[in-house]
Amino acid sequence: MNQSLVITAIGEDRPGIVNELTEVLLNASLNVEDSRMSVLGGEFVVMLLVTGSGASVDSIKQQKEALASSLNLNLLIKPTTRRNTSDKHLSYHISVEGMDNPGIVHKLAHYLSQHSINIVNMQTESGHAPHTGTPIFTVNMQVDIPNELDLAQLENDFSALCDELSMDAEFKPAS
Repeated sequence: MNQSLVITAIGEDRPGIVNELTEVLLNASLNVEDSRMSVLGGEFVVMLLVTGSGASVDSIKQQKEALASSLNLNLLIKPTTRRNTSDKHLSYHISVEGMDNPGIVHKLAHYLSQHSINIVNMQTESGHAPHTGTPIFTVNMQVDIPNELDLAQLENDFSALCDELSMDAEFKPAS
């Protein structure tokens, strides 16, 4: 029976990190099932869900320190199980964009948390408006909304919060 691991790696950005890390995983007979990778500042960050036999999983866990050293990465390796999904929620994409100010992510996450809405995936990005150079912040999320919540009221309240933050929000059902 296959087992699953979440592997998080971070290190100074350079060409070849993905090649080197996935080669080690392939040689250990581990399969990459899901991943997120990005340059943040001057660091390259990798998050992987890998699966393999118990022996393969044990082997990579035992080699963690040697791998971290040879790949010049900080590694976190954690066993995991499949996420329990149910029909008790609606999956939605929420996009928020507007002027960048400190605390946006916290205020959005706080609102969602108060309503037992689970953030499944979140990506943020900061940039500048083309003509004015105004700092712009974008948040894209996939969330699980409990079925018992009034979706129209939730969307109205969330939009009001975004208005207070000088941001626009858009809700769309996930496909």
